[in-house]
Amino acid sequence: MDNTVKVTGRALTSKEAIGETEKKDFPILKGKEKLLQADFNGVKGQAFTDMPGNYSGTLKDIIEMPLDTNFNIAIYIATLNAVCRYLKLADKTIHCRDSGPEKCSIELESYLKSRFGNPKIALIGYQPSMLDRLSKSFKVRIVDLDKDNINTVKYGVMVEDGNKDTEALLKWCDVIVATGSTISNNTITSLFVENKPRIFFGTTLAGASALMGLERFCPCSE
Repeated sequence: MDNTVKVTGRALTSKEAIGETEKKDFPILKGKEKLLQADFNGVKGQAFTDMPGNYSGTLKDIIEMPLDTNFNIAIYIATLNAVCRYLKLADKTIHCRDSGPEKCSIELESYLKSRFGNPKIALIGYQPSMLDRLSKSFKVRIVDLDKDNINTVKYGVMVEDGNKDTEALLKWCDVIVATGSTISNNTITSLFVENKPRIFFGTTLAGASALMGLERFCPCSE
């Protein structure tokens, strides 16, 4: 803890973070979120956040920082991901780019079919490629926290209010498919009310999923 190892973080541009994707309505492309990247001894970890910025400090500083803002939480989680990868406890801590989201969605569709058959899916968090693909094969309901998405139809599915409707979705569904960013905005605990299969996607939860034994699906990340 006392080593003067520097951990630096900065918010990546959308092109750096996700490249040229087929769909253009990812939250990061709309400026709703930024991908913050931490570098620990040359090993990188990332976390999505709505409060980006730059930071440099020791590992001890970051472990002891109060988690009282979304910025501090993002720094902590990105660092956690980098450190867990450095310790070989976790992998795939760098977000996929270009055609990655589409490929990921195809693989997720196949995985859900092979494991669960024809489940009803609660999609927690707006990921356009996943919503588009999964809604063609399964009954899907989705919640999001972005007011611009709520009560709009995306890929044939009405986006419901994550602040009000999550509990109803969890009761309705057979399988929960949730963004790992729920750990950044402190909504992840609400997903454990129902005892149902939970699959988290994305790089944000890389370290936490390894430490907590949570299932994570992120085949196209690096």
